[in-house]
Amino acid sequence: MDRIPVAPLKSSSFSAATAREDKLARNLSLGPIKLNEHIKEARQEKADNAGADAGGGEAVADAVPEEASEPDLATLSAEIDAFLAALRDGEAPPAVSEVTLDKFANAVEQEMAPLEGTEDKWVPEAPGEAPPLLATIKRIAALSSALAASQAEGGGTYTIGLHRVTGVLHRAMTFVEDEFHALLEDPRVAKVAPGGGGDTGSATGRSMKRPPSFGHGAEPDRCVIPSDGGSGEASPPFPPETVDRLRAMAEAMFAAGYETECTEVFLVARRNALDASLQSLGYEKASIDDVVKMPWEAQESEIATWIKAFRHAVEADLPGERDLCARVFASADGLARSIFADLARGAMLHMLSFTEAVVLMKRAAEKLFKVLDMYEAIRDVAPVVDAFVAEASAGDNDGGSAAAAMMADLKYELASVRARLGESAAAIFCDLESSIRADAGKQPVPGGAVHPLTRYLMNYLKFTCYYKGTLEQVFQEYRRPDDDEHEGGAGAGDPFAAQLMELLELLHGNLEAKSRLYKDPSLSSIFLMNNGRYMLQKIRGSPEINAVVGEAWSRKRSTDLRQYHKNYQRETWSRVLNLLRDDGVITVKGHVQKQVLKDRFKHFNAAMDEIQRTQGAWVVSDEQLQSELRVSIAAVIVPAYRSFLGRFSQHFSAGRQTEKYIKLSGEDLEAIIEELFDGNAVSMPRRRT
Repeated sequence: MDRIPVAPLKSSSFSAATAREDKLARNLSLGPIKLNEHIKEARQEKADNAGADAGGGEAVADAVPEEASEPDLATLSAEIDAFLAALRDGEAPPAVSEVTLDKFANAVEQEMAPLEGTEDKWVPEAPGEAPPLLATIKRIAALSSALAASQAEGGGTYTIGLHRVTGVLHRAMTFVEDEFHALLEDPRVAKVAPGGGGDTGSATGRSMKRPPSFGHGAEPDRCVIPSDGGSGEASPPFPPETVDRLRAMAEAMFAAGYETECTEVFLVARRNALDASLQSLGYEKASIDDVVKMPWEAQESEIATWIKAFRHAVEADLPGERDLCARVFASADGLARSIFADLARGAMLHMLSFTEAVVLMKRAAEKLFKVLDMYEAIRDVAPVVDAFVAEASAGDNDGGSAAAAMMADLKYELASVRARLGESAAAIFCDLESSIRADAGKQPVPGGAVHPLTRYLMNYLKFTCYYKGTLEQVFQEYRRPDDDEHEGGAGAGDPFAAQLMELLELLHGNLEAKSRLYKDPSLSSIFLMNNGRYMLQKIRGSPEINAVVGEAWSRKRSTDLRQYHKNYQRETWSRVLNLLRDDGVITVKGHVQKQVLKDRFKHFNAAMDEIQRTQGAWVVSDEQLQSELRVSIAAVIVPAYRSFLGRFSQHFSAGRQTEKYIKLSGEDLEAIIEELFDGNAVSMPRRRT
């Protein structure tokens, strides 16, 4: 689009004046120029010339008063068009007086003044044509440029007219700017309230939401759009007719040389719109210090909101802004890409500052999953950003180059933030090693139950494996220097799997150490069985973690469990079984040694009482393991006791002697075994056979 240079005279607003000459003197600061006298002289000269041509003073006296013969805008426009056409064609232009220029400027002012707050000013008379108002503005812009060029060439003929036309042009641009901003903030067409009272929704009323870009000290980046209460609704789309109006306004501003103001207004309005969209999703920018000082529950909520807002911004808001830029600035493709790149980069950097606070937070295991969620959000939008970068790089003009540079910078920032989040996630996961090593409590868990560390770590790893793919990617990208030590073992070639296996081995070793805190070897075996079974069940119950751990590890842990079981059986029940054996001491040369037999029953009863009292208080929380233990005990002890009882019970006389030594029947023994490992400590009652 060709730019038309305009003299650098600008005012701050568009408003009609009560007296044309006073307004010129006030807005244009003409100083000592005696505008009233000049205009009167010009009018008098014109009247004198008309009188001479008509034959003297009688014609002048009979002339129609000037006020009654004021030409309309169409007539003046035709005269101006002829003047401009001659200039374009290199011909000598027809003479245009200062009075004509003043009348044309006044007619344009009068044309625009009543249109403020109305809607039909932007409606074209025919499809495909520019609205009449914009056509008038383009005409006065071209006139201003032509007069400025004439002035620059040394012709001072139109000094006052140049100031007058340029002043009106500037106020017209301010008017268009306000309308442009209003449409960009609200794509729906605002209707004027009957009677014109109150805020009509016009550009004039709404333009107070931002500083004027034409005025001194304008700071468009500080504009604030009022909050809509966080309704969460998406911004209304821009109808085609609104886009057509925006494009026509932009072209008019560009033609007048106001492209800088046009782009600034567009950027301010759309930045506000993006901020409002984020606010509607609940996202409010907070300082790094505020985020870091939040309790974790508040941080967790903020991160969840950020993720939702970030995905929405990249996947919905920015594509919409890209399309709007392309449509509004259709005749300046490179500029459209540059404006969108500026919008996208600003919006993303605004949101990425939040990640700095997340990375600076004190590391803790429970924060891993939210950090991974943020990592995934940034990773998943990479294809969208890559498409933005490719579009920005299209073409080789200055706008395309600037857009490509900004989008490349944004891509770099996203990659950098993703890297820091990945490093933080890897560090949090690796910190679990230190947590396991530091957990060296000297107090054993009562009853040999599952240790809290086992429960915590296995459930943590289970949830961690829901992020298996992401963590594999993180660990591949951010390998630690000592990762090569894991090569060749479990998880070889997969740093995440190697790290997870390392954690499991550390936990296993930690539990082995804790099992030695128990004075009773049988309870030590129960503790290892409980924790080993819990670990195995969690692994087999999670396809994700089972895929990482592998079947070989699970088989090894199953072997360990069987060994713990054997150790328990040996430590507890081998001694009891020895009491039920006739090892040549009870029967000597075919005769039962009654005292020895009495001692055997006595020791058996005491052993069972001790087992019931102590192991009834032990805990086996896994019902299947509990059942397996009871069945295996009963399968060994109950038949042996029934056999022993069948062989030697008749050697006691019925009555008190039997009651004293044979306190348990086979059924009683089964009942005792069924009460083991449920956490209830009781002593064996006296029973009768």
